Amino acid sequence: MSRSPPARGWAPPPPPHRLRSLARSWLDEDAPWPDAAVATVGDSAVRAQLLSKGGGDSGGVLAGAPLAEAVFGVSGCRLSWRVPEGAALPPGQVLVAEVEGPAAGVLAGERVALNILGRCRGVASMAARAVGVARAQGWAGVVAGTRKTTPGFRLAEKYALGVGGADPHRGGLGGLLLLKDNHRALAAAAGGLEQMILGVRQAGGFTCRLGVECSSADEALAAAGAGADIVLLDKLAPQELHAAAAQVKAAHPGVTVEASGGIVLGTLPEFLGPHINVVSMGCMTHSAPALDFALRVLEP
Repeated sequence: MSRSPPARGWAPPPPPHRLRSLARSWLDEDAPWPDAAVATVGDSAVRAQLLSKGGGDSGGVLAGAPLAEAVFGVSGCRLSWRVPEGAALPPGQVLVAEVEGPAAGVLAGERVALNILGRCRGVASMAARAVGVARAQGWAGVVAGTRKTTPGFRLAEKYALGVGGADPHRGGLGGLLLLKDNHRALAAAAGGLEQMILGVRQAGGFTCRLGVECSSADEALAAAGAGADIVLLDKLAPQELHAAAAQVKAAHPGVTVEASGGIVLGTLPEFLGPHINVVSMGCMTHSAPALDFALRVLEP
């Protein structure tokens, strides 16, 4: 089923072959052997309503439609969406889609699809809130996620970040050459930081950017001077962070400065500043609450 880009952030869905592969793996996990309860309902055609529920004062952001669609597609069903991906959902119960297909297929895909939508909705909603906080402060930089994702569900959570308007950050270790604290602890054995950066660049090729995680202004200046494209200032207090970022930008104006480490929605404004290009927040994935969905089969 073709779909327009999300109503909020633009996030290209995974390619069809990845969607089908993920859908099959999730269905295999939930039903590795025949389900007698599903088998008894047979293949008679049924219709069902897919409903969003709850959400507190806000219903959040709808996300995960291509993934849920793939699950129902593998189970032999078809979805017709009533709400576009990325739309802000009102609180309470809302009809977001209708499902049609064989009864056994609808029931087999039900819980997997609902889990996907609930998790993606939670991540997208938190991402939208974080971006909203940043823009309300007049800050135009990038709000990004991290690799703190659920194993086996990273692609979905990264996609949901984009639907919510945040930057997914690197998809995996190959998406950015990043030297973190434990890499830098081994720099002496590699001949020093500059030699380590040179070696990583040669190994990674010319297409990859390189970032270095730093815990002080001195480390950041050394990393930028050694050729880092991105300096990640990690776990610095706001005042120290902004001072270090100003020093880096004064000496190396082309270097991207990223702030990270324990930043949450409540403290985000303290980390926004004129010398910060990116704020990355693991809480948008590892601490996002799942928002509820339900499926209601309609009587013939």
